[in-house]
Amino acid sequence: MTVVDDDLWSAIGDPTRRRMLDLLLSDGSGTATSLSERLPVTRQAVAKHLVVLDRVGLVRASTSGRERHFRVDEAQLARAVAQLADVGAAWDARLRRIRRIAESIERGRDAGTGKQR
Repeated sequence: MTVVDDDLWSAIGDPTRRRMLDLLLSDGSGTATSLSERLPVTRQAVAKHLVVLDRVGLVRASTSGRERHFRVDEAQLARAVAQLADVGAAWDARLRRIRRIAESIERGRDAGTGKQR
């Protein structure tokens, strides 16, 4: 099982940052200014969100003149997807166990009352 990176998931947990990732993935890259034009937040807020995404490795910056262009680090995004799949599989297994326990309890009740299913 993959170890879950809490910092990575904290960064992805914010809806504005998820939207930024969507925009960067669809456009290939973007600047704080170009992203702020498409989001309901200021350029300064976008810049702060980009710092968070950069810190966890989800985006990489390159400088071109006075602008910093950001693009999604696809390897790190794939790591996040793998972690989510592992967490989902673990919860699916837990829920199956809970269901079996609940069904067993229900069968026991039915047997105690003489009910048949």
